[in-house]
Amino acid sequence: MSFLSKLFGSKKPSSPESGSTSRSAQAQTVAHFKEFAASRPGCEAFIEPATRVTQTTMVLVAGTGEWTRRKVPDEVAARKLATQLGVPAFDVNLSGYPSRMREWNETHRKPL
Repeated sequence: MSFLSKLFGSKKPSSPESGSTSRSAQAQTVAHFKEFAASRPGCEAFIEPATRVTQTTMVLVAGTGEWTRRKVPDEVAARKLATQLGVPAFDVNLSGYPSRMREWNETHRKPL
């Protein structure tokens, strides 16, 4: 079983353009999160549950407040990925977002 199959499960994509279920998208997500976590100290993962219009996503927030978000298949996959990255994972509905993320957004807002 491949690393991606262990991490994201062995579900087959319903179509070639099925978003994060494709192997290429999964590999890109894992690579992106690995690079982000390795290059920024103090990362934590915040899992955003699926809604009627969006699928489950995971937000990595660095110690500086810088953040990145990517789609993941489900909460289980997000928690597995956080474990692989060696970062704590939180359900954003229970914990909310850290204040450093809002502060980073304020200082990095692009002028209109």
